[in-house]
Amino acid sequence: MSARIPVATYRLQFNHLFTLKQASAILDYLRGLGISDCYASPLFMARPGSLHGYDVIDPTKLNPELGAREDFNEFSAQLKKRGMGLVMDVVPNHMCIAGSGNQWWNDVLENGPSSRYATFFDIDWRPPKQNLANKTLLPILGDQYGRVLENQEIQLVYQRGAFFVNYYETRLPIASRTSIFILNAALDELKSALDEAHPHRLEFESIITALSHLPPRTETDPEKVRERLREKGIAKRRLAALVAESREVSGALKKTVKKFNGVRGDARSFDRLEELLDEQAYLLCFWRVAADEINYRRFFDINELAAIRVEEPEVFAAVHELVFRLIKEGHVTGLRIDHIDGLHDPEQYLRYLQGGCRKALRRSFSAAADYELRRGSRIEDRADDAILDPRSSILDPQSSIERPFYVVVEKILGHDERLRESWAAYGTTGYGFLNLLNGLFVDAQNAEAFGKLYRRLAGLESDSADVAYESKKLILETAMSSELHMLARRLDRISEQSRYTRDFTLNSLQKALAEVIACFPVYRSYIRPDADEVGEEDRRHITRAIRNAKRRNPTVSASIFDFIESLLLLRDSEGEGIERPEIIDDDGRRERREFVMRFQQLTGPVAAKGIEDTAFYRFYPLASLCEVGGEPWRFGVSPVTFHRRNRERLALWPTAMLASSTHDTKRSEDARARINALSEIPVRWYRAVRRWRNMNRELKTAIEDQPAPDANEEYLLYQTLLGAWPLDDALDPLDYGGQTPQSFVQRIQEYMIKALREAKIHSSWLNPDEEYEQAARDFISKILLPDGAFVSDFAEFQAPISRAGMFNSLSQTLLKIAAPGVPDFYQGTEVWDFSLVDPDNRRPVDYEHRKRLLDSLRDKEAGDRASLADDLLRRSPDGRIKMFVTTGALNYRQNNRDLFERGEYLPLQPAGERERHVVSFARRIGDKTAIVIATRFFIRLTPEAPVGREAWGDTAILMGDELAGCYRDVFTGRTVRARKRPDGNEDGNEDGNELPVAEALAHLPVALLERV
Repeated sequence: MSARIPVATYRLQFNHLFTLKQASAILDYLRGLGISDCYASPLFMARPGSLHGYDVIDPTKLNPELGAREDFNEFSAQLKKRGMGLVMDVVPNHMCIAGSGNQWWNDVLENGPSSRYATFFDIDWRPPKQNLANKTLLPILGDQYGRVLENQEIQLVYQRGAFFVNYYETRLPIASRTSIFILNAALDELKSALDEAHPHRLEFESIITALSHLPPRTETDPEKVRERLREKGIAKRRLAALVAESREVSGALKKTVKKFNGVRGDARSFDRLEELLDEQAYLLCFWRVAADEINYRRFFDINELAAIRVEEPEVFAAVHELVFRLIKEGHVTGLRIDHIDGLHDPEQYLRYLQGGCRKALRRSFSAAADYELRRGSRIEDRADDAILDPRSSILDPQSSIERPFYVVVEKILGHDERLRESWAAYGTTGYGFLNLLNGLFVDAQNAEAFGKLYRRLAGLESDSADVAYESKKLILETAMSSELHMLARRLDRISEQSRYTRDFTLNSLQKALAEVIACFPVYRSYIRPDADEVGEEDRRHITRAIRNAKRRNPTVSASIFDFIESLLLLRDSEGEGIERPEIIDDDGRRERREFVMRFQQLTGPVAAKGIEDTAFYRFYPLASLCEVGGEPWRFGVSPVTFHRRNRERLALWPTAMLASSTHDTKRSEDARARINALSEIPVRWYRAVRRWRNMNRELKTAIEDQPAPDANEEYLLYQTLLGAWPLDDALDPLDYGGQTPQSFVQRIQEYMIKALREAKIHSSWLNPDEEYEQAARDFISKILLPDGAFVSDFAEFQAPISRAGMFNSLSQTLLKIAAPGVPDFYQGTEVWDFSLVDPDNRRPVDYEHRKRLLDSLRDKEAGDRASLADDLLRRSPDGRIKMFVTTGALNYRQNNRDLFERGEYLPLQPAGERERHVVSFARRIGDKTAIVIATRFFIRLTPEAPVGREAWGDTAILMGDELAGCYRDVFTGRTVRARKRPDGNEDGNEDGNELPVAEALAHLPVALLERV
């Protein structure tokens, strides 16, 4: 049983604006591009109106906003008809709990710890605050609780035998047992209307008695929980029937509900509603309270996304029920796992997942083989019925690694970090490659110059490491302080187990813990819950974090850091070095392991929020390096490093995804490609920014005697404008969604407001500074007046940057397609796309326009392809040239998939006067060979198009005899032949042949050469 490996994937963002029917309509177009698999955003039932699908409210159902089940079946059928696959995004970390659509969460809110779904969510039922015991903090109110209550924003309602409270669009359950408060009050009203012998009154009193006998919400015995569920359901049905039958009962309930809802201006009239709310399994509060006191684990710092405990077999089964069913039915051929670092034990999860996929595949295979079975054929290892049971032997975490299904993980790797080879996956979704590829187009020779100019222009003295550290500390102290508090309390309890550590105070432990997390060098470690020792890579990261935390805190006792280090390194004895060290018992050891697992689940979100969503909006010498998984302090990637990492991927993860734009990137690949060009011209860039700053100084608003935006923010704005500036004809509806000058200004304004809030210096999501934000909006609108001096000067400076960016983009597109791995394309990026961070990059895509472009290319490709390439180069702003390179390379890869999946990767050395501008490698398998030539650093290359002899002179690609011969360019159809070098092998170089770059790049700045 082998997995289906995609040739190339295309990411589709599904929502009510782009449905399954619309996706079916573009499959011929995608197939024509050379795409083999659609890569879908989450298709599960999400919060109504969701534009991304990660706010799942029910993972067991498809999202009806995307279409009916018949629409999904038709989409799947159309994929199969074209031989295409479907990679589906799975969200195992969290669920959306906003609104009232999540039935699992609603059950927890109604029943507390006794809910059958209480173990699904990661809730601390015994937090330090006594009023939160056996409750869930619910930070959904827009103001202080008392004001909201007395403003009648919380309303008690009755519906079909049950009571709820409504807070705007959110409906919260009233626990059946606590509804006795309401029913007793209604009984007082009913006594005057019905005598005590009336059957309706007797039934009403009987219902109250039945509810009073329900087991309390703290009861977790399974039999008692079933009793509670059964009896409350019966009571609700009885009450609904009685209300429908008795006008007196209905009237009494209406009067009672009205009284509970109080009278505005009469504070005491809300006492009964407050008393009722106090008895619920949730505590309503102002949303700002969440950062300090929330007692359920969240996805990052988002209150509306509650973490789920997918490590529990029952939860795993429920969350993946639909996933495995769709695999069994043959609809889904691959999975993308969202935020793998948020899981309790990623390695175990992936083994469980692959085991479930294998069983689903077996069942699918068995169904397809029924005919053979009826004929008496014997099929080995038919699947049993327990597809979803992760405890079966096939899923034993200690078993050998099996990868029967194509699974990739969203994982951010540090600079010197490698994906764990023990993971049952096919690699990552490609952020590592994205940053590797992006760095290739940054001129490392100007790193020092950019550092100096940035310090002068932005007025910053801190280095990148300090900014990252301070940003992570800020997140721990604000947005994720509750998670830090909970982990620190665990640490405090552990410290009390030993005489050597019991004197550490909670405050000192929390401070040291925050320092270690802020200094952690990667997203997380991967210590297993049953491990006895720590692997070398994890040990290195932990000791480095401890060492840096000590260095940054010389006044803090080193013994506290040593204690934390001993826990993280699984040292289960204290007082080491003495004659009789203290031994930790089994309970203590389990608590220590749980601390380690929780620690690992916290460092990842802190890194993401602290670095990507804070530091990257504070420190940006070259903004194109501030990308998901990027490290802006690493200025440029050498071809040697690029080739080495590609060869490593071919050896270890040959079918990992290769990304260049995603739904989460900070800016699109084409926007980054432009900004990268600045790395070639630090002096010109410095002078331009100084000139624009002087030009626009008077357009700023002074807030408390300081100009807004500040110098650093203004520097980011100019880079952003360079990356997103429209092409000459992009003001026509060619770009997806179309744009006008005003819509462009609005896009930039919205981006900068998001950047201000993410930076958390002059504004934030928690406390938006409307005055400062309005000053930033005004500044942008003023400098972008069409007839203004700045726009004229900026457009002139931007023109060569735009041109270089287009050529950079062609090169990175070809390199992505030809490198080891599965090239992934984000929707719409087959032509120029200058989107910024979400939601800007999730605008609707104009596929009709793209279809017309592809059709026009097909019509002309039958003729002289070299002339077509010349024409596309002259008209490069229309985007067809990028589509031409994309579809040409993808279809060649489709027809030669073995060459790119399993073929050797051979770095090739350029030589000559322009060698720094060339990156080249060969792919070879058997008698098939292809040579890739990509180019870079275009601003200083030539004032004309980077093709032909004028651009490339004597530059050549060196190669040995095994690669010598004649090659045909896939794009133009022209042939070029390798020749003997003029000096032969006299210089000792065994590469005695050369391929003239000027001939290979006679028409385009890239080439894909097929040996003929």
